[in-house]
Amino acid sequence: MNKYIGILSMLIMTLFSSKVSAQMPIDSNEVIQFSGVVVTEDERGEIMPLPYTNVAVKGTSRGEVSDLSGFFSFAALQGETISFSRIGYKTVEFVIPDTLENNLYSLVQIMSEDTILLPETVIFPWPSRKYFDIEFLAMDVSEVQRQAARENLSPEILEELQENMLVDGTEASKILLAQQAAGFRYEGQYKPQRIFDPLAWKQFIDAWKRGDFKNKKDKK
Repeated sequence: MNKYIGILSMLIMTLFSSKVSAQMPIDSNEVIQFSGVVVTEDERGEIMPLPYTNVAVKGTSRGEVSDLSGFFSFAALQGETISFSRIGYKTVEFVIPDTLENNLYSLVQIMSEDTILLPETVIFPWPSRKYFDIEFLAMDVSEVQRQAARENLSPEILEELQENMLVDGTEASKILLAQQAAGFRYEGQYKPQRIFDPLAWKQFIDAWKRGDFKNKKDKK
């Protein structure tokens, strides 16, 4: 907080000293150095800098964006309108006085929040659900599309996809956790050998009869 108070004090002193040191008026078309700090009020009612505020000369492409401390500085002309804008805050316009007696001008601009409530937007592929039902029932599916659907949903295609498709992060983590849990189950003791399990032998014999252990090329 002391840092921001120091910045504000520096700008006020700069403005005051610039007026004291003025010797003669300058032309209205002469370029001045327009500097300042953009601030706002936080939830506790204290002054805080407002970074990333657009400070632009209205009607031109000149201007800049305030930095993390809310500070900005660029060249401008007397009489030009400066626009301060930022998302979530009310836009403020300030006219640089045309009666300046120095080529330096400092400003502390306060921005206030602006809450904008947008209506809910729901996007549907059809104007209404009733219209969707009508279009869906009237849709003509050709035999080519039906055949393509049968081929894509065939057991052979699904089995090949299951074997070759890589797992994602969620599935891989589940498999790893399951393996770790199975290992912790027999921690500190001998893991049982299923070679003497009749059920395991039955599963092995059934798999052998089905040809599960054959090479994929041999199956084709």
